[in-house]
Amino acid sequence: MIQTVWPYLAVMLLAAGIYTFLERRTGWKLFSFAPPIVLVYLSVTALAVIGLWQVTPEIKAAQGLLIRQLVPALLFLLMINCDLRAIFALGPRVLAVFFCTSISLFVGFIATYLLFRHVLPVPDGWQPLAAVSGSWMGGSANLIAVKEAIGMPDDALALALLTDAVCYSMWVAILFSLARLAPAFNRWTRARSSAEYVTATVRAQGPVTGDGVLLWLGMAVLVSAGAAWLGARMPASGMISATTWSIMFATIAGLVVAHTPLARYPGASPISSALLMTVVAVMASQSNFEGISTAPLYLLCGVTILAIHAAIMLGAARLFHFDLYLCGISSLAHVGGVAACPVLAATYSAALVPVAVLLALLGYILGTGFGILIATVLSFLAPA
Repeated sequence: MIQTVWPYLAVMLLAAGIYTFLERRTGWKLFSFAPPIVLVYLSVTALAVIGLWQVTPEIKAAQGLLIRQLVPALLFLLMINCDLRAIFALGPRVLAVFFCTSISLFVGFIATYLLFRHVLPVPDGWQPLAAVSGSWMGGSANLIAVKEAIGMPDDALALALLTDAVCYSMWVAILFSLARLAPAFNRWTRARSSAEYVTATVRAQGPVTGDGVLLWLGMAVLVSAGAAWLGARMPASGMISATTWSIMFATIAGLVVAHTPLARYPGASPISSALLMTVVAVMASQSNFEGISTAPLYLLCGVTILAIHAAIMLGAARLFHFDLYLCGISSLAHVGGVAACPVLAATYSAALVPVAVLLALLGYILGTGFGILIATVLSFLAPA
């Protein structure tokens, strides 16, 4: 069992690189159904569940540090080829998808509670679901805010956190794996891919050299460190944390550099691809299903909510001609939040990463109010 950082980091890097290497070298049909990024996520999750590494204080601190530093660095590099003007053209479509996603989750929580209210604990069995609704509109900070707002006891918090974590992990894997289905989905919905609206700027680039890799990696790390320094000095609240600030600053820095001659220097794209795989591996390594056997009913509720959400989004996509990428990004902007959503967007199209950041931030802003609204409705429907 791994108990120190360096062997753990070696496993993360090997897992991040092995499937892309095999896809390029072998051309196995497996990769037509399961892209490398999905296999990375599932493999590392499985290794975490079987206990290949023990989550010692040292490894836990390393996981947090890697996510905090790599995600802003990744976003900076992904922004280099983005055309900000094209992003604004998506405005009405983005808001429409976001609104439909919110409605689908609202219906999902209400319908699921009506299905299970007589088997959930009485009289406060609705409270963990209400707390989860705050997280599935925004993030963990919204979950805590809703928990405090409704006076949910601390012993019920574990049920909410476990439902959130397990169902979120499952949903991320599904959304990653859907990318290959986008052409067929868009034909069914008669939609044009949002990646065609927001097309990465094509730049003349030469071969990637060692010095280019070092320069871009150095700039990315410097921007990440600077964004973290600035974020720590910005006003924080229950919804906007220092990490949220640092992600916004790194995104802005990348968009600024994208409109300078520096963006024509080769190297940003392959480094961002490598960092993306590494971030996914580290995120998956944090999977923790301990205690899953104690909350099967709430886990079933979580799966039911996501199934209803998916069904309504399918109908909305067909009716309003939404494409798969925008639906997936909006869904994870709700369920996943500001750290995970841009990572998913990058697997779809790097040009959509700014859209993902904006949607995730909007979810954070609305998350607590959404959770309190759900709590009000569920408490009214609770059996006497």
